Amino acid sequence: MTFSTVSALSPLDGRYAGKLGALRPLMSEQGYMHRRVQVEVAWFIALSDAGFAEFKPLSGGARKYLMGLVSNFSEADALAIKDIEKITNHDVKAVEYWIKSKFEARPELLAASEFVHFACTSEDINNTSHALQIQSARDKVMLPALDGIIATLRDMAGKFAEVPMLSRTHGQTASPTTVGKEIANVAVRLAKARAQIASVALLGKMNGAVGNYNAHIAAWPEFDWEGFSRKVIETPAPQGLGLTFQPYSIQIEPHDYMAELFDAFARTNTILIDFARDIWGYVSLGYFKQRLKKGEIGSSTMPHKVNPIDFENAEGNLGLANAVLRHLSEKLPISRWQRDLTDSTVLRNIGVGFGYTALAFASLATGLGKLELNEQALADDLDASWEVLAEPIQTVMRRFGVQGAYEQLKEVTRGKTVTAEALHGLIRSLEIPQAEKDRLLAMTPGSYTGKAAELARRA
Repeated sequence: MTFSTVSALSPLDGRYAGKLGALRPLMSEQGYMHRRVQVEVAWFIALSDAGFAEFKPLSGGARKYLMGLVSNFSEADALAIKDIEKITNHDVKAVEYWIKSKFEARPELLAASEFVHFACTSEDINNTSHALQIQSARDKVMLPALDGIIATLRDMAGKFAEVPMLSRTHGQTASPTTVGKEIANVAVRLAKARAQIASVALLGKMNGAVGNYNAHIAAWPEFDWEGFSRKVIETPAPQGLGLTFQPYSIQIEPHDYMAELFDAFARTNTILIDFARDIWGYVSLGYFKQRLKKGEIGSSTMPHKVNPIDFENAEGNLGLANAVLRHLSEKLPISRWQRDLTDSTVLRNIGVGFGYTALAFASLATGLGKLELNEQALADDLDASWEVLAEPIQTVMRRFGVQGAYEQLKEVTRGKTVTAEALHGLIRSLEIPQAEKDRLLAMTPGSYTGKAAELARRA
């Protein structure tokens, strides 16, 4: 059976397939098989260097050939493994048999073929393969996309650092800020979230069926199998796997690091949901315009509309991503006794969580690239909101001991249309130093932004 993008069950491989090309080779089943081959080959070569009389060090030619199986792994190779799996009904054993099939014309490797998958349980291969998949996806796709958003936001924060904007706490007019400062808030939150994602150590274990090196020690009782396993896991690729050694496990690696990582991604996505909704609102208020794309239609019936679809798509896909990521983080650290298979099928959906996240990141990047600031709309909104100066006036009054300062301003402003003239009249009547009166009289809603510009530039 063949599939096209319009017959795919998941929109990640259907409607949005073209936007996820970088992630697909890493997180697909082919990507999973590729990493399994990598782990098996790394373990096999390391065994040849362990000093066992029964398995002499491999020749340079054999090593090069084995590394080529990893570096040249193709879709055809993945399909060949799938064909073997139809017979074995075991995906890891199919990988083992595929590797051994590649030894048939090479006597040196054929003689050592029983050391492929030696003393390993399937989970020794699987857990390290998942970690390698996650490593590649995080470092090559997810973090670069997030970095692009952070860089754009920092650029916008600096560019719009001094552009005043009316705040809207509880949806009501509030003390002014600047556009740059509001964007800086998000950039700083994302930078911290990004650091948390990057800091999660990706763990791997290769310690046998229940985590005790039982089979390993049965074969060579005096050998330091734990030290050997650590070396294979922590030695940088391609000689090793370049992961962090997990010394304690049952049959499966406990997946706590995965929960930590997926939670970190989910927190990042939540920040971006918050941001997407705010930008949607600012577009609705007219603070931002959106650059038109030739031929694009906003509404099937209303020709004038330019909808904030990129931010809406991002919000929706971030929600889908978090639904998957949070299930992963809640389910994966749980296993009945030393092993059950409930994690196996769930782990195959890491790419789904990452896919919806990457899709949302791309939508946000596109949406940000379309935004144009409407400074006139911002200025008009501020000019119609002189009531926000009640805060600085009453605060100065309190500084100089004017009794009932808050109550006086509340009486003048609450629930009323406040004009500059009315506020200026109040200011002139105050018993405060003339220099303070002059300072308050010179103040406008657009100038009352505190340290917003400075904070925006520091982000």
